[in-house]
Amino acid sequence: QVQLVESGGGSVQAGGSLRLSCVASGLGYSSNSLAWFRQAPGKEREGVAAIYTGTETPFYADSVKGRFTISQDIARNTWYLQMNNLGPEDTAMYYCAALQARLPPEVILDAGRYGYWGQGTQVTVSS
Repeated sequence: QVQLVESGGGSVQAGGSLRLSCVASGLGYSSNSLAWFRQAPGKEREGVAAIYTGTETPFYADSVKGRFTISQDIARNTWYLQMNNLGPEDTAMYYCAALQARLPPEVILDAGRYGYWGQGTQVTVSS
């Protein structure tokens, strides 16, 4: 059984930073797609960043390019989202997600493609 557990959310002022972590159990090491999504109240879930297991090639939404960095620690079955220069527009519930397949780059930030989700961690940025 695959389980994903996020941590690291919180409240910061604009310009601040947070690092989210997602620990996976039962996922196994294969050609996985690992991602972060977010959902603000009244809005659709948005893909933020993604990466393939064992690679250094990230994918980002335009809204976070240059501010967010996705990374992974295979030995710890963990991936991270380092978020810098946060703004109020980044306020949302953040979810990690995984799929035991390598998604094509053009859909790697498509929430509907992912089969495993964490419970979410809240990020609140005040101005």
